Amino acid sequence: MRDLTLIAAYAAVGAAAAGLLGAAVLRLLRHRSLALSLAVVAVVTVAAMLAGTLSVAWAMFLSDHDLGVVTTVCGIAAVVSLAVALLLGRQVVAGSRALTEATRAFGDGDAFAAPAGAPTAELAELGRELAATSAKLTASRERERALEASRRELVAWISHDLRTPLAGLRAMTEALEDGIAEDPARYHKQIRAEVERLSGMVGDLFELSRIQAGVLALSPTRMSVYDLVGDAIAGADALAAEHGVRLVGDGVEPVPVEVDGREMTRVLANLLANAIHRTPADGTVAVSARRDTASGSVVLSVTDGCGGIPADDLPRVFDTGWRGTGARTPPAGAGLGLAIVRGIVEAHHGSAAVRNVPGGCRFDVVLPAAPN
Repeated sequence: MRDLTLIAAYAAVGAAAAGLLGAAVLRLLRHRSLALSLAVVAVVTVAAMLAGTLSVAWAMFLSDHDLGVVTTVCGIAAVVSLAVALLLGRQVVAGSRALTEATRAFGDGDAFAAPAGAPTAELAELGRELAATSAKLTASRERERALEASRRELVAWISHDLRTPLAGLRAMTEALEDGIAEDPARYHKQIRAEVERLSGMVGDLFELSRIQAGVLALSPTRMSVYDLVGDAIAGADALAAEHGVRLVGDGVEPVPVEVDGREMTRVLANLLANAIHRTPADGTVAVSARRDTASGSVVLSVTDGCGGIPADDLPRVFDTGWRGTGARTPPAGAGLGLAIVRGIVEAHHGSAAVRNVPGGCRFDVVLPAAPN
């Protein structure tokens, strides 16, 4: 037992000495290449094994012949082990360099393509993470381009929508000033209508700017969806009657929610106005509200009879400034209503979506249900 303890002690001392020396070398070379670090690790590993074995052999006072045999065997094993370790290390270095080249191309703006056949699980995992990051950045660039395009489109539409009524207002006021207006009362009424329309556009722009700046202040209170929908339908009755559209509440459940009543009323008002404008006369706009037991949320739905939205336009419906085709664009629309809807709903930690249904489309607003 004592002999085994001494043998273990000699082996540990020899291996520890080689390991400590290797650690010091690695620390000095920590800013050098991976290839050099792997070579040092291989040399230290083999040297530790060799030092431990030879320490024991020398301590055992073997004959010169036996000591020579042990030393020769250990030397050959060390050389072979070192060669194999360096060969395997070259594969790791080659995989690392391939990953570096792919990452460099990724940094230049190209999509990242992970090299095939990564030599280690860590490099393979790093390649997958970089590929996922590349996909996210590509999607982010696409969203940024889409937002920039929608902003340019919004500026163009707003400029057009402002220029036309302002030109009319200018012409009417000049006619009134010159005393050539045949019916001044009609001109006053038209001026008032145009001013109200412009005020509504400015209000929408201000609301949208608050939403996009993240400064929309909400004052949530507990209320029933039934009351919320009832108030919205009552507010849109006159517009529906003007367009000859039937406005009905279809399956509205009295589910409690905690929302800002004023802002959510605006959401429903925008959705109803959008649906009424796009539904032909004698058509129907239906509003429903239900609890989704699977997700524990409340779903408010507005279904119109617009005939459907082209599949390519569905992802853009809630974009700022989007109007769709000319056939679906109501007069004086600035393309802000649905963008405001999405902003307010997301500020309530909800979501807004649209999908086609037979004869039209349905807008769904999903809100968290209030705790019982």
